[in-house]
Amino acid sequence: MDIIISNSSNTPIYEQIKEQIKNKIVSNELKTGELLPSIRNLAKDLRISVITTKNAYDELEKEGYVETIPGKGTYVANKNIEIIKEEQMQKIESLIDTAVSIAKLSKISKQEVMDMVNILYEEE
Repeated sequence: MDIIISNSSNTPIYEQIKEQIKNKIVSNELKTGELLPSIRNLAKDLRISVITTKNAYDELEKEGYVETIPGKGTYVANKNIEIIKEEQMQKIESLIDTAVSIAKLSKISKQEVMDMVNILYEEE
């Protein structure tokens, strides 16, 4: 599984792992029922602590993205993709609301904001 860790990021490593796995589930790159790498194997591949990987998997399980079957492994949970997308839409809406408020306070036009969004959207 391709996960990229940034040591220069302010985001904790376990959260970087969690978010990247969530994104793979939302985009259907990881499918329902698919077995994830073991905690030890992922930690070894990423050259990080097993505890860090365990924290990421625990968070994913709490949020309902994966389920762990003792002795068998961690699998992508059968969570409705529409529910996941709705959760992501709510996060985006909140961030956009903040950006619009800042733009209005700074007298930045709607067109300038849209231009920024278009540029950022095309970069990824």
